[in-house]
Amino acid sequence: MNQIDLQGRKAIVTGGAQGIGRAIAERFIASGAQTVLWDRDLDLARQTADQIGATAIAVDVTDPTAIDMALATTEAVLGGIDILVNNAGIAGANRTVWDYSPEEWQQIIDINLNGVYYCCRAVTPKLIANGYGRIVNIASIAGKEGNPNASAYSASKAGVIALTKSLGKELADKNVSVNCITPAAARTAIFDQMSEEHINYMLSKIPMGRFVETAEVAALVAWLASEDCSFTTGQVIDISGGRATY
Repeated sequence: MNQIDLQGRKAIVTGGAQGIGRAIAERFIASGAQTVLWDRDLDLARQTADQIGATAIAVDVTDPTAIDMALATTEAVLGGIDILVNNAGIAGANRTVWDYSPEEWQQIIDINLNGVYYCCRAVTPKLIANGYGRIVNIASIAGKEGNPNASAYSASKAGVIALTKSLGKELADKNVSVNCITPAAARTAIFDQMSEEHINYMLSKIPMGRFVETAEVAALVAWLASEDCSFTTGQVIDISGGRATY
């Protein structure tokens, strides 16, 4: 593992109890950052936090009031915030557009897109006040290409890409960078929400012929969250095994 210096930094990772979020939190801690896991599954988040040396806080990212409360608790625990990673998300079922119910569509948009907005809205003023900050949003290659039978997920992640670009420009002169990554699929619990047909489709699109490892995603996020990432903002960083077409 190459060393990335996050010594003294204070980080929030949403959806940090498992999968990519956990891998990011582990890499942050190994790099010296104090890290808080925001997750709606508090029992699992506490279990993970105990194992990796983090702090767990229950929060539903679709609830702005809950986010404000979690942020206040986080500041009390850490003494401030330097890094926000918006990772919490769901895949949803694999259906055609015309088979999606409005309720299912809304749930995916609320968690994957609105949740990123709510967290950025709450944390950004703290980073501006610091005169320093890093925001990393976890989008998806689906947000670039639009996966069939995953329209809600694809649309939500496309929204994350556009939000990243807008916020990155708004904060460009404040020493607060905002970037997103577009991973190909990783074999995590999110696969439980997908059909085997859809999983095979995603694998068939990756020239490297495998899914991304969570540790590979974490390594990229750690650099984007570091001081070394000093002149990159509003960008979409590919980690898709060669799948990306733009």
